[in-house]
Amino acid sequence: MTTAIEANPHAISLTDKAAGRIVAVMAKEPPGSMLRVSVAGGGCSGFQYVFDIDREKAPGDLVIERSGATVLIDETSLDLLEGCTIDFVDDLVGQSFKITNPNATASCGCGTSFAL
Repeated sequence: MTTAIEANPHAISLTDKAAGRIVAVMAKEPPGSMLRVSVAGGGCSGFQYVFDIDREKAPGDLVIERSGATVLIDETSLDLLEGCTIDFVDDLVGQSFKITNPNATASCGCGTSFAL
């Protein structure tokens, strides 16, 4: 049986910690809510990661499911996120989702923006 992650042709992965945090956040949202991860122009380095809560899948969205968590990625952002890992970190700076992006040539200190 093929899982959603194994069927992901863009090799975008979601860690167990990120999936757990998404499930916890979505428990406080209306039923059917999902995390949308996208890339927008801006930030310190040229592009920035955007995290939103969405209740509907758009045509062309990549859907990643793991341990009850659902992440949506739009077609425009796919090329910029290809091969990335979405994680959740809890450190001295605080709690946040962290994206490790092999396509990024530079990133800001806080890790929320990147350059190609």
